Amino acid sequence: MRALLLAAGLGTRLRPITNTIPKCMVPINGRPLIDYWFELLFAAKFERVLVNIHYFPDVVRTHIVASPWRDQIDIAHEHELLGTGGTIVANRAYFGDQDFLVAHADNLTDVDLAAFARAHRERPTDTAMTMLAFRTDDPSSCGILEYDPAGRVIAFHEKVANPPGNLANAAVYIVTPEVADFAVAIGKPFVDLSTEVIPHFVGRIYAVETLGYHRDIGNPESLARAQAEFRSGESAGIALLTR
Repeated sequence: MRALLLAAGLGTRLRPITNTIPKCMVPINGRPLIDYWFELLFAAKFERVLVNIHYFPDVVRTHIVASPWRDQIDIAHEHELLGTGGTIVANRAYFGDQDFLVAHADNLTDVDLAAFARAHRERPTDTAMTMLAFRTDDPSSCGILEYDPAGRVIAFHEKVANPPGNLANAAVYIVTPEVADFAVAIGKPFVDLSTEVIPHFVGRIYAVETLGYHRDIGNPESLARAQAEFRSGESAGIALLTR
């Protein structure tokens, strides 16, 4: 299986840290955030990883060229941002007729991606994608999920004041070619995955919960918490959301 790491964002909420480096290169306990993703993906036997770059692209490219995984990493330089779905559209041929993983590289996680891929293979037959979920300590800042007894997502509550729970979208997905083809069929270069693609598949999204650490490091407070809390080691497992 191949993977797409979305790493082209501007990281505006992390300024001034991101005045000189892109968010995917922000260090967590002395290591760039993107390296944690590479380690998880290649430990889980993903074949190749495509990284989209835009902000300080040469910083990311230089780091990848020097990395021990360089022979399995491809780069898509977006001179203009295409949106999270637009990157899939622009690189549709890269994934062919196979399912593939899509992850926002500005999250810090220790999820077992091999277990996540197994859950996707064993998902309900009427679903088109698998979504990783996590328990958040700030539900009003996240997209909170509702799901049916089989673990299918039936509703999202996006950054509402009183969400019905704390199980949130972790922005890590394994999608089928159907999902990628739907993004292409929208018919424009800039496509947002979360607002233009995922809502179309509500009821056909299978969700599983990570039992480990997961945090968006998008602002200085979250970054400081990650620096204090995160301990890399063995990948954490997942739990099914059946009731």
